[in-house]
Amino acid sequence: MSTGMLAVWGRSEQQDFRSRVRGTLLGGALGDALGAGVGPLTLEEIRAAHGPDAVTGFVPAHGARGTVTAATQLTLFTVDGLIRAQVRRDTGAWHPPTDVHRAHLRWAATQHDWGPDERRADNGWLAGQEWLYTRRDPTRECLGGFGDDIMGTLDRPKYPAAHDAAALTRSAPFGLLVGWEAQLVFQLAVECAAHTHGHPTALLSAGAFAVVVHGLARGGTLDGSVQHALGLLADHPGHEPVTEALRRALGAVRQGIPGPALIESLGVTDSAEEVLAVAVYCALVGEDVRHGLRLAVNHGGPSAATGALCGAMLGAMHGETALPPAWLAELEGRATLLELADDFAMEMTQGPALHSPAGAAPGWLARYPRG
Repeated sequence: MSTGMLAVWGRSEQQDFRSRVRGTLLGGALGDALGAGVGPLTLEEIRAAHGPDAVTGFVPAHGARGTVTAATQLTLFTVDGLIRAQVRRDTGAWHPPTDVHRAHLRWAATQHDWGPDERRADNGWLAGQEWLYTRRDPTRECLGGFGDDIMGTLDRPKYPAAHDAAALTRSAPFGLLVGWEAQLVFQLAVECAAHTHGHPTALLSAGAFAVVVHGLARGGTLDGSVQHALGLLADHPGHEPVTEALRRALGAVRQGIPGPALIESLGVTDSAEEVLAVAVYCALVGEDVRHGLRLAVNHGGPSAATGALCGAMLGAMHGETALPPAWLAELEGRATLLELADDFAMEMTQGPALHSPAGAAPGWLARYPRG
């Protein structure tokens, strides 16, 4: 797989990229946590529980404020898999879908083990984070899809009828491969979605979302990034529902003051293309990150999923300093998210200094084993 990686990074470019990576991971987690406590509720139920302004900050979920769901857990392991793929590239064993799949199998262990298994030499750093060893509403497809070592493929996907957003919400990190061509980012996201979801709308929504994040992480506009994704979608059979959903999101921007009624007209189910459309619309019309995320969770649809996608896009666009500091202060797992974001940025910009055919930093290979 030729990726056309950027050969040389200047210092300011590295700093900008690191800020966008942090923004993507932290923003996604903020949106996830903001919606976690109101996910199954209608707008009327949200207002009844939290007042006429609905959710204006974290509300308790999973026993505390600021807690994330399985969407953030899986996103972290997506990043881990992508770092491992780069580390293994020196060995000639270069197949990113396999490395991402192995990472998600490590996530699956967190869903049934009491804590990190120190006997597993290949676990690396992320799987050693004890706070991840808890169930946060994972879907049946994710638990089942990663319940054995067999990897779903485009020819033989796991759960071929699954079209919910659980593969979509773990796909932002593919867009952070800014040295790759957009078509390859799209293809990798689609191939990795097939590990648990086989329906074309689930697969193509994941690919489209990754391309949108990719455009934003490269400094593009949100509208331009969505247009690029639409162009790539057109070449794939079964793209029509995803294409139409994204076009409705773009058209809704001109339909009046943003609010729940307009948001719910784009969809209130957990179908991947509707979740993506709602998130794109909220990111487009949000006056700032706080406003965009509040729009993204205050409706009758799956609030954690739409919040996670919207937050990832806004974070990729603006960088981590645009995120609300009072929310960041309460966010579960912030230290892990930051450390993993910085590791990803360092690997992508300075990988040869960490490992090469000639030698490697032992500490790095302990964090991200090649095995």
